[in-house]
Amino acid sequence: MAQSFTNLLYHIVFSTKNREPLISVEVESRLHSYLGGMVRGLEGIALEINGMSDHVHLLAKLSQNRAIKDVLRDLKADSSGWVHKTFPDQKNFGWQFGYSAFTVSESQVERVRQYIQNQKRHHHKMTFQEEVISLLRANKIDFEERYLWR
Repeated sequence: MAQSFTNLLYHIVFSTKNREPLISVEVESRLHSYLGGMVRGLEGIALEINGMSDHVHLLAKLSQNRAIKDVLRDLKADSSGWVHKTFPDQKNFGWQFGYSAFTVSESQVERVRQYIQNQKRHHHKMTFQEEVISLLRANKIDFEERYLWR
């Protein structure tokens, strides 16, 4: 083939440091917008961003030119710095070290988009920890729960 064609869609989830409720109402929409701009700057397209006070979900189409680990490193580092600069009272803001990233089939984009849009309602029934475990199991990822939250 003379050209490369990709459709690299990911459902990405990462939490605040120690899963503390650090994403306040004042910060939330601006942080989500900032993350979307960062994805664009990393040659991607943010299709949906939402979350709760202790975590964020992104549905994003990423570039073949960047490794997912590098995208997440840059997203988390730059957005944390941005929060500190933009909201000086958020001195304790930071992201947890790890993340979850699941590939998404084009046929499932709308379902994942709806899932992300409905985070507030969804978390009336399920904790973040239960959600992560459910996503890991649905994606057939082996894990030991005792090491998940360290």
